[in-house]
Amino acid sequence: MTTQKATLYRMVMDKHVCPYGLKAKDLLERKGYHVDDQWLKSRDETDALMKKYDVKTTPQIFINDERVGGYDALRQFFGQTVLGKDETTYRPVIAIFCVGLLMALAVSWSMYQDLLTVRTFEWFIAFSMTLLALQKLQDVESFSTMFLNYDLLAKKWVRYGYIYPFAEAFAGILMISGALLWLAAPISLAIGTIGAVSVFKAVYIDKRELKCACVGGGNNVPLGFVSLTENLMMMFMGLWMLGQI
Repeated sequence: MTTQKATLYRMVMDKHVCPYGLKAKDLLERKGYHVDDQWLKSRDETDALMKKYDVKTTPQIFINDERVGGYDALRQFFGQTVLGKDETTYRPVIAIFCVGLLMALAVSWSMYQDLLTVRTFEWFIAFSMTLLALQKLQDVESFSTMFLNYDLLAKKWVRYGYIYPFAEAFAGILMISGALLWLAAPISLAIGTIGAVSVFKAVYIDKRELKCACVGGGNNVPLGFVSLTENLMMMFMGLWMLGQI
């Protein structure tokens, strides 16, 4: 069987090695290509290549002497999904819920040598709340701006957009520990109820197409079912914990 060949032009300099060039080389090799790895060792060499092929970025990949393009173009060439700048995705939320579930299962096993307990369910929601809050806390300013697009209380009281992620984290951490549930439960119930009403109105009544602030500002998660689920979980957890007091 003849090995397929590809030519890769990528930046490899003393102070910079292009990460997309490394990814392109790895992808080509995993697909069975022999890579003619051409290093661009200076700014002049890089500029000359971009001028020659009338492109604005590197790396540049050629297969069968035909230019494929950069790393994203190479992924598309192999049939892989490449999200556009404004395309929506549920991947961040799914990742958070999956990690939250695995953490809950791990702690339940550590404590009770049993994966499926009542505390597993409680920890799953509490861990998920805390992880979601952590995403928001990375850039509270950006989160609060996106939050103002749909949250009913934040529109009336802007500071609520800044308080929300701290309140969510605080309630989630208390629920993980099982401490001060008399405080954690009403906080979770309040922010969950306000959020659920806000999301339902924006999406299902006003029919607005918005991005969700649930995993922080600057994300492409659409406002809708997942956002509503997050808030319903907090509402349920608040009521559940009130019943434990």
